[in-house]
Amino acid sequence: MPSISEPVSLRAAPQTLVDRDGALGRIRLNRPKALNSLTLEMVRDIEAALDRFEREPAVTAVLVTGEGERGLCAGGDIRAIYDAGKAGSELPATFWREEYRLNARIGRYSKPYIAFMDGIVMGGGVGISVYGGHRIVTERTRLAMPETGIGFFPDIGASWFLTRQNNELGTYVALTGDPLGAADAILSGLADTFVSSDRLPALAKALAGLPTGAAGEEISVLIQGFSQVPPAGALEAHQPAIDLLFAFDTVEEIFEALRRDGSPFAEKVLAVLATKSPLSLKVTLRLLRLGRQTARLESCLEREFEATAAVLKSHDFYEGVRAAVVDKDRNPQWHPARLDDVTEAQVAAYFQPSAHPLFSHTNEGGPRT
Repeated sequence: MPSISEPVSLRAAPQTLVDRDGALGRIRLNRPKALNSLTLEMVRDIEAALDRFEREPAVTAVLVTGEGERGLCAGGDIRAIYDAGKAGSELPATFWREEYRLNARIGRYSKPYIAFMDGIVMGGGVGISVYGGHRIVTERTRLAMPETGIGFFPDIGASWFLTRQNNELGTYVALTGDPLGAADAILSGLADTFVSSDRLPALAKALAGLPTGAAGEEISVLIQGFSQVPPAGALEAHQPAIDLLFAFDTVEEIFEALRRDGSPFAEKVLAVLATKSPLSLKVTLRLLRLGRQTARLESCLEREFEATAAVLKSHDFYEGVRAAVVDKDRNPQWHPARLDDVTEAQVAAYFQPSAHPLFSHTNEGGPRT
């Protein structure tokens, strides 16, 4: 509660709006000027909201949306992590620890979890939506995991959800960071249903009007009643090439395959990859290949959490955020600058066990496999 003397105009708006609308528990991210980027406070708000709605018999399902017209969520508040990391603060480690645990919880939540993935959905925004049972995209959706462009790696369980399909679309999405429209998000297994943005309010109202305790099948049928055919995507035509060109276990082999291919598509992808941190590309591919062999989401999150310790010590993360967010010159100077100069020791630094794991062997995380 604000102090009595605090002027109304100075009261900070809540970063997360939580309420119940009929049968729906509503979670609305409320930082529209910051593209609803996640803060530690918001992660804790969402966790508390899930606790509350799990206890409320009147809540049949949970719906997550973003305020404003620009997107669900553009990811974690990377500038705050950059500043805190430079200051030696514990904030980044605390944020990732609680965010990743939230991601795992969403994946096993006891009630239907619905996300309107309208507009920009990146990084942490994917993390609060991709694990839901009903992932709805629109003509405005731009979904991406752009972390290799800021000296980081696709996290929030990306080594899990980008490796569950029997193709290389996830590898392509992770390494290039290319934004996906609705059809491509569905093709890549990251979304389920297309609904035009102008129909979302009506869908939310219909969901709120469900009878208490409605079965998951009723929710699915209701959502399907609003579903439409999405506009054509860009990836389907290129999937055979992607499956061939990204099937290798080293970044060098992928680059060589793209060079040999020589098609306009391959040349375009090469140009994109050339702008990314070479170290991030190698770390990302190793995480993906390990994730493909891993049986549990929590194990992938654990491995990614271990890797964040090296991120905070790296040159490329601070340089990437500087170039993209701080100075905005879009001209990061990576170190090493070339793939050939990235050493095994530099990559191995991202794969060291944490002294404080996310999940114990006796709780929901289980032993790593």
